[in-house]
Amino acid sequence: MGLDIHEILKRLPHRYPFVLIDKILDIVPGERIVALKNVTSNEPLFQGHFPGSPMMPGMLIVEAMAQAGGVLAYASLPEDARGTSVYFLGMDKVRFRGPALPGHQLTLNVKFLKKSSWAVKFYGVADIEGTKISEAELTATLGDRSKAASLR
Repeated sequence: MGLDIHEILKRLPHRYPFVLIDKILDIVPGERIVALKNVTSNEPLFQGHFPGSPMMPGMLIVEAMAQAGGVLAYASLPEDARGTSVYFLGMDKVRFRGPALPGHQLTLNVKFLKKSSWAVKFYGVADIEGTKISEAELTATLGDRSKAASLR
């Protein structure tokens, strides 16, 4: 199952310029998601990072993985529990291995690691043409914690 940007916007509260995923290629609720982020030279972030040598900030790569995890969490809720926001709580074991430059397409692979009664932990990898440039463990919770236990 894939999702275009219009479907992503129905599932995330983020809006331009902070929506950092462009397309969902595949999603298996309760398991994993594969998303794309097109890194384009006209993004406002490149005005200051870095002039003359633009590079996507590593923390925005992590945020893109977190947003993909948010879509996965949303898709993993039963229909009657949807509508609550997913909040990014933390990150562990973050590693950066290479740059994301204008013209690159990031593939974001995120999968569930753990689920508890109030939080979820994901493992995310960002790659460019099969070369891993970043990875992280990400923790999130639902705005309505009573619904968190219903994550499949």
